[in-house]
Order: sequence, then structure tokens, then C-alpha cells
Amino acid sequence: VQLQASGGGWVQAGGSLRLSCAARGSISRINTMEWYRQAPGKQRDLVAAITNGGSTSYADSIKGRFAISRDNAENTVYLQMNSLKPEDTAVYLCSADGLSFTDSGEPIAWRHWGQGTQVTVSS
Repeated sequence: VQLQASGGGWVQAGGSLRLSCAARGSISRINTMEWYRQAPGKQRDLVAAITNGGSTSYADSIKGRFAISRDNAENTVYLQMNSLKPEDTAVYLCSADGLSFTDSGEPIAWRHWGQGTQVTVSS
């Protein structure tokens, strides 16, 4: 299973970006999909999460500005980011956990990370 993130870039403060992260491979089920971010010299922080059933949670710093959603048929998670601020500048990484089966039918639980996509917000 691999996660491929896209959609980052440069934007002025107040602008918007939409990130996407697609999971590819032999996947039976994806449980929770998440977006994290990591700024230079800082720890990686959870930004938003969405369960298979669509329940969402957000970091306080982005509530009301960002929205996470997913397309279960496409195994893809999105992060719509509005009213961006310079402090939102970071590498954004997606993560997902789920279940696959081997050729012999053995279940394998997994968690994988995408490669990260840079978001830069200028003042």
C-alpha cells in the first residue's frame, strides 16, 4: 500500500489550497485517514482526521478554516484549507490505517504515510 499526496504550493495569506492523498494497492478497508503537518524545527502535529464513517476531528489551530473529507470509493482523503495564515506553512503529510489480505487470505493490518507536500503561505 502506498499513499500519494499532492496539492501543496505557495499562496498568499488569506488564500486557499486543497490537498489530496490517494491510497493505492491491495486494500480491503481503510479505517482512519489523517493529515499531519511539520514546520522546520518543530514536531509533527495532527491537523485533522476522518474515520471510515465520516466522523471528523480537528486541531484547535485550524478549526473553522480547514475541512477534511474522503472518497471511500477512491481511497482518497482531502484537506480543504481556507483563510491560510503564514503560520500554516509546513510540510503536510497524510497517513492512513487499514486492512489488507495476503494471497493466502491472511489479514494484515497496516499504517502508512505519504511523502509529504509543502505548503508555503506568505504574508
